[in-house]
Amino acid sequence: MLRQISNFWLRYIHPRLAPLIATIGIVGLASCLLILFVLAKLAEEVLEGDTFAFDTTFLLWLHHFANPNLDNLMLFLTNLGNPSTVVIVAGVTVLLLWWRSYREEAKVFVFTCLGGLILNTGLKLFFSKPRPELWHRLISEKSFSFPSGHALGSMVLYGFIAYELATHYPHLAKVIYSLTVILIIAIGISRLYLGVHWPTDIIAGYGVGFLWLMICITMLKLQRLE
Repeated sequence: MLRQISNFWLRYIHPRLAPLIATIGIVGLASCLLILFVLAKLAEEVLEGDTFAFDTTFLLWLHHFANPNLDNLMLFLTNLGNPSTVVIVAGVTVLLLWWRSYREEAKVFVFTCLGGLILNTGLKLFFSKPRPELWHRLISEKSFSFPSGHALGSMVLYGFIAYELATHYPHLAKVIYSLTVILIIAIGISRLYLGVHWPTDIIAGYGVGFLWLMICITMLKLQRLE
């Protein structure tokens, strides 16, 4: 029996699992597992209708810094994650990838974006968490709150673009990833500043977006190994 299990593992599982682990890396795999754990805990609390004390406390603290100049900056930043902007950026990216004959990258990018959209829509409808109503907001949002679509979408969209740029310009990889992280975090903060999301919505959006991005990038890497 043990010999059969061993043969099955060596013949079918290990040849597929080894390249996957080599592609993701032990640190990447551990990070994904940790994110999954955090997301599971957040989802459990949201489904049970429990509230997080720091959600309200943090939003009210952040609102103390509100002023006209910050309002304009945050409106600009949040616009970078709006559907209209995302569609334009994604469309231009696909055209550039296709024009440069990166056909596989273009296909995976489209799949990544569509998957992110489906995940965001499905999770919002599943959890049906209401948005904050702590002050008069500068913008109105009609969809549900959990997870943040801007956080999820920016992680997937700008994260994939950063990966592609860093792959083709490795000498600029650190700069590209640093600027991308700053942009993604700034978009998330803008949603909190504008009072349209709870902090846990942003955390969940980043988590789901990162996991989905890693899955899609891993798929692309494995295709390149074939």
